[in-house]
This record gives sequence, C-alpha cells and structure tokens, in this order.
Amino acid sequence: MTAAFATADLSDEYGDEVRALLPGFVDYGGRRRFCGPVATLKVHEDNSLVREALAQRGEGRVLVVDGGGSMRCALLGDNLARLGSDNGWAGVVISGCIRDSAAIAGIDLGVKALGTHPARSHKRGEGQRDIPVSFAGVTIAPGMHLYADEDGMLISERRLL
Repeated sequence: MTAAFATADLSDEYGDEVRALLPGFVDYGGRRRFCGPVATLKVHEDNSLVREALAQRGEGRVLVVDGGGSMRCALLGDNLARLGSDNGWAGVVISGCIRDSAAIAGIDLGVKALGTHPARSHKRGEGQRDIPVSFAGVTIAPGMHLYADEDGMLISERRLL
C-alpha cells in the first residue's frame, strides 16, 4: 500500500494505538514511504529465509527481519530487493545491515536498515518465520501493520488507513 500518510500525523491521531520504533534506521530503498501488514523473520547472519520470503507473493506486506542488530554482514542486497519489489512487497525493515545500497536506492521498495556492510551472509537455512520479534523498543508480531516514512516507523495492531 502506498497511501498518502505521515507517521507524525498517525502518531498524533492514533496516540496509544501506535508504537514508534526507536530511531537509528536508515532509508535505503527507492520508496521512502511504505506501509502494510507485517511478516516476520528472526535470523542471525543468514539470509536464506529472507530470500525464501521475498520469493513469495508479497501482496503489499512489509517483511520485518530481526537480524539481532548484527553489523558483521548484510542480510539484503540488490538482487533480493529486486525480487521483493517484483513480487509485490511494500518494504523490508532489517535490524541489521544491507549491501548494494546504491543499486537498492533505485528499486521501488521501501528498505530500512541499521547500516551497510559489503560482506554477504551465510546460507545455512537457519532462522524462524512468522514469530513475534523484538527490537527498537517494540515487539512486532505477524499481521500487525507497519507505517514508515522519512520520520520513522510506527507499528499498530490494526490497519489504520
């Protein structure tokens, strides 16, 4: 979904119904404003499940990846970002790093991450899918709704727009 909204306005209007993720995430994707229902992954320096998820139909969802905040390798590169865009994902939020940031900037996908790292991740097929994940001061469960723009990110139990 790419409806016109501002996270500051949503925060004012919905108050206690939304929770803001703590700052620290950087915009990398070609889409700065994105929102949608959440799908979650919990991985550690292994992007196998990220590839599996983005290869599926996104249907406007946002993939939220708890990478443990690892700064030792990237969990998303331009090939996976393109795959996500082609399959209809609205965005990807990674508590960890990405790579190929210059190329990702030209892809129609919202991408927020903690930073960049040139090294690719391991490919062991390890991790968990569709579970609540906690980082940036919030717990995010599958099916919640995430709203992101240049000012930050909000999470809600229900669709607001």
